[in-house]
Amino acid sequence: MKTGTKIALFTALFVLVGFPIIFIVISVSTGDWKYLLYSLPGSFTAGFTGLILTLKEIRKERDSAER
Repeated sequence: MKTGTKIALFTALFVLVGFPIIFIVISVSTGDWKYLLYSLPGSFTAGFTGLILTLKEIRKERDSAER
C-alpha cells in the first residue's frame, strides 16, 4: 500500500469515527446535543465517501501488483 493510500485511509477513518467522538465530548461538556446531531450527517457522508474511494484505490493497487 502506498503512502498516499495509507494517509487517505487514516483520514477517512478519523472523519468517520474521530469527529463524532470529538462532538460527543463537546456536547457532553456544553449540555447542548445539537452539536452532535448536526455533525453526524456530514461526518458520516464524508467518512464513508472517503473510505469507499480509498478501498477502491487499494484494490486497484493490489490488482496491479499481482499482475
